[in-house]
Amino acid sequence: MESGRLDYKTSSQTDKMNKREKKIANYMAQCYGCVVCKRLGHGFVEAQIHHLRTGMGMGQRNKLFIPLCHLHHQHPEYGIHGGTKSWQKKYGTELELLEYYNSTVEEDYRFEP
Repeated sequence: MESGRLDYKTSSQTDKMNKREKKIANYMAQCYGCVVCKRLGHGFVEAQIHHLRTGMGMGQRNKLFIPLCHLHHQHPEYGIHGGTKSWQKKYGTELELLEYYNSTVEEDYRFEP
C-alpha cells in the first residue's frame, strides 16, 4: 500500500478481480480520484477503492466498488465507515455515486452493476 491507496498488483483482492475489474480499479484510484470530491467540485483527490455494501451482509464484499479519498472512506467522522446512513444523506448512496462515476468517464472505464 502506498500513500493510503491499494496497489492492485500486490493486493490479495487482485485474486478476486478479473482483468477488466483490475483495470477499472486502478483507473479509479490513480486517475479519476474520489468520486465525492469530484462531485463536490474539488477536482482530483487521491482515492482508495471502497467496495459497495448495498445489499450485502456485514462480512461480505460486493463486486461493485467506487473510488473514495481517505476522508470520505475511512475517516471516523467524515468517512462512509464512520456512519453509512448519515454519510449517504450528505453525499448520496453508493449506487448514486457509482452512477455519477459512470456518467463522467469514458466507456472503457464504466463499471455497470
